[in-house]
Formats: sequence, structure tokens, C-alpha cells
Amino acid sequence: MMLQEKLTILRQLEGNLRGLARPLAKSEVARLIKNELGESISTAYLSQLESGKRPHMTAKTRDILARFFKVHPGYLVSDPEGFRTDLVAIRTVEMDLDEWLAEAASRYSNRDPELARALGILANYEETRTAMILMGNLAEHPELMRRIHTIFEAPAVKPESPKPAKGRKKKS
Repeated sequence: MMLQEKLTILRQLEGNLRGLARPLAKSEVARLIKNELGESISTAYLSQLESGKRPHMTAKTRDILARFFKVHPGYLVSDPEGFRTDLVAIRTVEMDLDEWLAEAASRYSNRDPELARALGILANYEETRTAMILMGNLAEHPELMRRIHTIFEAPAVKPESPKPAKGRKKKS
């Protein structure tokens, strides 16, 4: 939002707060600043600021207007292009993926516990996006997927108990 828009909105709000049901006129703002703060700003200067002919103001003017409108002085500047002033929930890809995977894990917990377990592990993994991209890359290489699957699916080899040497009998 540009400075001139902010000033227009502040005049509207101030007029409403003062029970006028209309924006304060620039001349009223100048007069009220003089009466209430003992400072002076000309109507012409306010008009130049609000029309955009004067895109910047002095630090003193910013302080006076901030005190009058009861806003932080930092508010009285134009926002960078693309800056959003509305409050939005900031979510990351990681958070979205984690939530999606956790919901899927819950949904499959009874129907496919093995899949639910895997989805839960991914949902709790610190770098979910990276893991998902890696899995996608692996899926593009079926032979590699089969080899990895074989490694993880191989039954654990049980250590054999020592066999007696040939020619000797087991002691009973």
C-alpha cells in the first residue's frame, strides 16, 4: 500500500472515530494537529503527500502524523511492491507435506499398517520435501528400486549354532 493510500485511510478512520461519519478534511487534520499537538503541518503539504506529488516526508512530519493518527511512524511509508498487509497463515511446503502425510497415515492405519507406518515416518522426517523428491527420483529407476527393495525385504540371516566337528560326537 502506498503512503498516499494510507493517509487517505487514516483520515477516514479518524473522522469515523471522532463521530463525523466522513473522512477528516486535510484542513481539519492540519487544524487539529495544531490544537492537539501544538505542531504545524500545512494543508498544502498534506495534499502533496496524499496526492503522491511528494512521495517522502521529513522525519519530523512522520513523527507528528504518527502521534496524531496514533500509529507507529514506520507505518507511514509506502510498502514495497508485492508486500501483503493482510494477515495470512504462513505455511511452508514442509508443513503442508507433513500434514498431508500424517492425515494419510491416519487414514491407512487400519487398512494398510505398513503403508501407514511409512507415511508416518515421512511426516515426522525433518526434511520431508527432500525425502519425497528422492523417492520420486528413485521411482524413475525401477531397477534401482528393485535392488533397494530386495535389500530391505531380505530376511534377517540367523546366526547358526556351531556345528560339531566331523568325527566327533555331540555330548549328551
